Amino acid sequence: MAKPGKIVAVHVSYRSRAAERGATPPWPSYFLKPSSSLAESGDPVARPPGCELLAFEGEVALVIGRRATRVTPAQAWECVQWVTAANDFGVYDLRYADRGSNVRSKGIDGFTPLGPHLLDPRGIDVAGLRLRTWVNGELAQDAWPARDMLFSFSEIVSDLSRLVTLEPGDVILTGTPTGSTVVNPGDTVEVEITAGDQSTGRLRSPIVEADYSLEPPGAMPHADAAEREAAYGIRAVPRDDRLIAKLSQVSTATLASQLRKRGLNGCTLDGLRSTHPDRKMFGYARTVRYLPLREDLFPAHGAGMNAQKRAIEQLRPGEVLVIEARQEHHAGTIGDILALRAQVRGAAGIVTDGAIRDSAALARLDIPAYHAAVHPAVLGRRHVPWDTDVTVACAGVTIQPGDIIVGDADGVVAIPPALAAELAADAREQERQERFVAEQVAKGEAIDGLYPLTDRWRPAYQAWTREAR
Repeated sequence: MAKPGKIVAVHVSYRSRAAERGATPPWPSYFLKPSSSLAESGDPVARPPGCELLAFEGEVALVIGRRATRVTPAQAWECVQWVTAANDFGVYDLRYADRGSNVRSKGIDGFTPLGPHLLDPRGIDVAGLRLRTWVNGELAQDAWPARDMLFSFSEIVSDLSRLVTLEPGDVILTGTPTGSTVVNPGDTVEVEITAGDQSTGRLRSPIVEADYSLEPPGAMPHADAAEREAAYGIRAVPRDDRLIAKLSQVSTATLASQLRKRGLNGCTLDGLRSTHPDRKMFGYARTVRYLPLREDLFPAHGAGMNAQKRAIEQLRPGEVLVIEARQEHHAGTIGDILALRAQVRGAAGIVTDGAIRDSAALARLDIPAYHAAVHPAVLGRRHVPWDTDVTVACAGVTIQPGDIIVGDADGVVAIPPALAAELAADAREQERQERFVAEQVAKGEAIDGLYPLTDRWRPAYQAWTREAR
């Protein structure tokens, strides 16, 4: 393949990636990579000095075979000469300095490996095209572009050609599905495109530490929390750990009462029990949605790095995995191995309105799992893991990513973040009043006028509060 005049890359083109980033673009957007970033299979990818956030992005690459200017989508595919595997590496530590151009972060020498073999687009069924990426032999990305992309290959070529003439040899990187994350020296990343019995072979990229120095003048590597979240493929959710700590000190019964006072009766999850009813659970929701089993869809959606596994691998410390299983009790939705992985990643808990399996082993883990039933069957008996980081319905409650989830022996409540601060303050006050009331009842006082607290008892309560301090 001749050296391309230009390499054009699409920012976001997969539905799963758009959900991960929290926004769906109405049209493709692009950036350019220099041809000096090209590499072959087996060439090492060197992480620049001072960088920690080198991320891979397995992609389908299109190689243009004939000049294309303002071609229609119907004409666009005829302008593609080859299809091959690509890896759009980038360092998020330098992204801040590019203002969106990605020249420093993605244009580094060796950051665009292609190959190893080329597929003739006229000899393949695009609907059967499959993209997979492995890190150290473990599947990290698995997508069917024709099904999963927001914009088709032909639409991307046509859109680009409206204003930019595509020349023979030009390369288009068509975007990456979810699963992209950080790799380190010593890791090996492999990308393969298959179509039926045809394959590009595995594009192999060993990760090494760069052997050069990086000194001013010029931008130096810098990583903050936002860049780490983006690099690791984790949807950013505003977090307030002090607020969470306050909510953890009150019961779900009190929180449910305070939500009801605000007219919110639909925030209490129904019919769930916990593997650890003696423990409190509190954290931010990370969601995964299951749809009813359809056998023809399961191989594409249920195998490999499916939505369930992606959600678990994206968990951050203090988050709660919330599973929508349509209150279907006749198959497990999570077992002990994946629950253990959630625990290792620091998750605060698991909530499913379906069944758990391996229940005895799961109960021996530290992580609490709220569930509606137990069942020995795997999820494939009833479910297809469909998507992550979307609004779900769990145990009769609509839950959005980033909602605050609190659980105890009484059950689970979902708290809208916008109400959390006032809810925490009022819940703590309610429980103070209830402690006072309980003391009076224990002394023999009657309930009338005492519970709920009325003006007759308020002076005594205020005196009790001052003494308690």
